[in-house]
Amino acid sequence: MSAVIEISGLRKTFHTLRQGRRVAVDGFDLLVEAGQVHGFLGPNGSGKTTTLRALLGLVRADGGRMSVLGAESPDRLPEVAGRVGAIVESPQFFGNFTARRTLRLLALAGGVPTSRIDEVLDQVGLRDRSEERVKGYSLGMKQRLAVASALLKQPELLILDEPANGLDPAGIREMRDLVRSLAAAGVTVLLSSHILAEIQLICDHVTIISRGQRVAHGRVDDVLAGFDQHEWQVRVAEPERAVELLGRAGLSVTAHPGHLVVAGVDEPELISRTLGEQGLWVRELIPLRPDLESVFLELTGTTPHLPRQVDGSGTPPAGADDVVIDLDARENREVDA
Repeated sequence: MSAVIEISGLRKTFHTLRQGRRVAVDGFDLLVEAGQVHGFLGPNGSGKTTTLRALLGLVRADGGRMSVLGAESPDRLPEVAGRVGAIVESPQFFGNFTARRTLRLLALAGGVPTSRIDEVLDQVGLRDRSEERVKGYSLGMKQRLAVASALLKQPELLILDEPANGLDPAGIREMRDLVRSLAAAGVTVLLSSHILAEIQLICDHVTIISRGQRVAHGRVDDVLAGFDQHEWQVRVAEPERAVELLGRAGLSVTAHPGHLVVAGVDEPELISRTLGEQGLWVRELIPLRPDLESVFLELTGTTPHLPRQVDGSGTPPAGADDVVIDLDARENREVDA
């Protein structure tokens, strides 16, 4: 597969009067291949939006190499701009314009047939509200309009930064279906979102950034598999006896209120057989598989019960597969993007 987005060694530092030098991105790598729906994840302040802005020529990087659709960024971006649709950060529109007028101006400026306006309004569910002024729109409706503007050019590459921001559950599901339909039509999508359950449902590949560095990348299933402890939740009538029997069989077992957790077991039959042979029958046996949210929190050190500053993440733990997890990205550096 050919690379649609390629970033190697990206570096960006900001200087402010109040806080001095702040490293936003520090040697970051990203590879998005044609046809992927690629999730781009990171805590607030991790350098995620700075990376997207640098890629699209909105800020100038201090170092590294970037390309979009085979064109070096930012110098050759104009050559491929017509094939890329993007929304980065919060969408901004003229409040007194209607959605239809907004899209018409964008279409005329970009040399896009105005016939596309109704098509994209239908895609994002705004056709019935297209004659209303944008200043009366909710945040979710403005987000829909932003996505519509990114779709006008029928892009080969779509970059969406928090496209579900402000959407209700039905709107989130519609956005998910839209991304899936675009991917089915051959559009490559780079999707940034804090709704990790949605990323797990939509994306086939993922890259996680923390403190300006890549801490995980690869197929979603492979990233999750690197954190699978092969754990099982077990409920029995006599938990104390079950702990004794499982421990005697050499299994790692931990007692929790109302259930046990057995780790390091590939086949659940071993658990049920060990207990059943002693007349202790299993009432419940459920696999405990890591989800993207738990892996994200572990990699970025953003555990919810600990107070932290913006991206005040700790060092991710060792023990994951080196092919998926970039161990060199685990240095504890003070970064604020």
